[in-house]
Amino acid sequence: MHPSQYEHMKRALAQYLPQGRHLDILELGSGTSPGQTKTHRSLLTQVDHSYFGVDVREGNNIDAVMTKPYTIPAKSRSQDVVISGSVFEHIPFFWASMLEVARVLRPGGVFFMSVPSRGHKHSPIDCWRYYPDGLRAMAASSRLMLLESHIHYPPLTEDNRHDYPRIDISNHYWGDAVGVFQKPERYPLEMSVVRPVVRWWANRASAFGPLGKTPRPRTDCPL
Repeated sequence: MHPSQYEHMKRALAQYLPQGRHLDILELGSGTSPGQTKTHRSLLTQVDHSYFGVDVREGNNIDAVMTKPYTIPAKSRSQDVVISGSVFEHIPFFWASMLEVARVLRPGGVFFMSVPSRGHKHSPIDCWRYYPDGLRAMAASSRLMLLESHIHYPPLTEDNRHDYPRIDISNHYWGDAVGVFQKPERYPLEMSVVRPVVRWWANRASAFGPLGKTPRPRTDCPL
């Protein structure tokens, strides 16, 4: 977890985390990287909550391993809050994971997500970078309400263009994108039909490898 992502999540939680009651909180992709000291759990020390961390692998800060990558090991409508930081860029079929987040959230529950909007490939599986339209599309496809989308863009030039050479590489290299989503009190009934099919398909596709079968390059194509 890089420092700017931590600070963006801290601000989002301070603004949108439900107050005045016990919260059941699930973190999707809770495992820590080598040398990582900060975790989202440190942002919850003043909150009355139960924490449940899940990931696709065993490791530190993980309470349950996801035996299927697109099935969260939690009951439907069991969580008040779901948190995910610097994870969704590594999920090939992220729309399936969004539907799983919606499934485990209680009506009115909130999903906090942070992802990069730029930056180099930094993992064997690194699929996506996100912008506001992408966050809106994620909300629309999962039928969650988008409460906030925020992108840490580069500074602007005098003619109102993004000045990429002036990015603060030490603190804001990744251009963090933050999305805060909420499950409606009346979640669309048709999603109970859509979600199982999408989840089945994504889990089945992942069984062929993290990105499926990569086609062999053609050698007969003209330049």
